Amino acid sequence: MAIDAYQNKKGLLLKECLSAELFMPYTSVVGGILACKLVYGLSQSISALYFKSYSSLSNIKCVEWNNRAISTVHAVFIAAISIYFVFWSDIYTKHGLPGYITYHSSSLSTFTLGASVGYFVADLMMIFWFYPYLGGLEYIVHHLLSGSAIAYSMLNGEGQLYTFMVLISEITTPGINLRWYLDTAGLKKSSIYIVNGVVIFMTWLIARIFLFIYLFCHVYMHFDQVSMMHDFGKLLVFGVPLVLFIMNMIWFGKITKGLMKTLSKMQ
Repeated sequence: MAIDAYQNKKGLLLKECLSAELFMPYTSVVGGILACKLVYGLSQSISALYFKSYSSLSNIKCVEWNNRAISTVHAVFIAAISIYFVFWSDIYTKHGLPGYITYHSSSLSTFTLGASVGYFVADLMMIFWFYPYLGGLEYIVHHLLSGSAIAYSMLNGEGQLYTFMVLISEITTPGINLRWYLDTAGLKKSSIYIVNGVVIFMTWLIARIFLFIYLFCHVYMHFDQVSMMHDFGKLLVFGVPLVLFIMNMIWFGKITKGLMKTLSKMQ
């Protein structure tokens, strides 16, 4: 009797764990969307109290102000965790979990990706709703590619290492948003604006150019493992980083041109 009771209790606990694992990706997506709503509301309240320029903005400018607050919070959150997973965690190393690294995942990594999917869904909805004020076609393409790749990796557990490598590039977002805030606040001629331009140039070069080259090299060195992924997973691993890299190079050209123009005015 005691053994039967123990076995029944063990079975119930196992079912509860499996149920939690099953629904966790979806709850994390919803949590990510709700977190975006929370940050938007906090940005409205804090900005109205502490930033004089906020009250003088038009309605659409206020929306963009608060939207950039969301993307900044997401960027700091996802870049920090991605750096940890890629460079410090044992999950995606040969000495970590058994099997191919392209199939390595954990509850924390899956939850993190779900929260990021929630952000991309919320931001994409805002871009469509206020189109084209919050971003043009290139932003829609970027969000659809990124969101699709993250969602696939979250649901299937495939290629999470490469997904986090790409997400490290979000570290450039706070600098881009700060530049917009400085411009909106009328501080375009300030020294901090110039320093911000240099920081954006350096972080973009490291996180969106050099890091992607490192990703391509990593895929090449582990091609035998990548080739074992499902066809759609392989398409995402090979295709999405390549398209994003091309877009990054185009934007980097614009950033370099703008920085050179700003520095030339100082002479």
